[in-house]
Amino acid sequence: MKSDDIKVLQEVQRNTKMAMKAINAISSKIDDDDLSMQVARESMKYSDIYNKATGRLLNGKASSYKETGFEDIMIKGGVHVNTMLNTSTSHIAEVMIQGSNRGLTSMWKAINHHENAGNVSMEIAKELMDFEEKNIERLKQYL
Repeated sequence: MKSDDIKVLQEVQRNTKMAMKAINAISSKIDDDDLSMQVARESMKYSDIYNKATGRLLNGKASSYKETGFEDIMIKGGVHVNTMLNTSTSHIAEVMIQGSNRGLTSMWKAINHHENAGNVSMEIAKELMDFEEKNIERLKQYL
């Protein structure tokens, strides 16, 4: 497996793992049932994409993304700080949109910096990016 493939797939893993952790941290603060269902569906899809990237890395005998404890603390702390004073449905949707935008930005960077990645790796990355864009569109209704 090429280095570029590994880097793109590890970035997919990092993004999806961060998204799942953020959703886990924010879920208990959501009062709107529709938004709660939307977020639960998002988490399942992130898990599916994470598993695709992981499977591809395992098949290529490459190492998975290694997360740091610091990232975990930053995610949970960021969600807590962002929702400490405002847990309105609109604000939670805004926080989630911002997270999806950050995910899109990091995926664009990974794709642009690792342009020699193969089709399968790029397809997984683009699946995540398409999903993020659709999430943003779906979340706009809650603003």
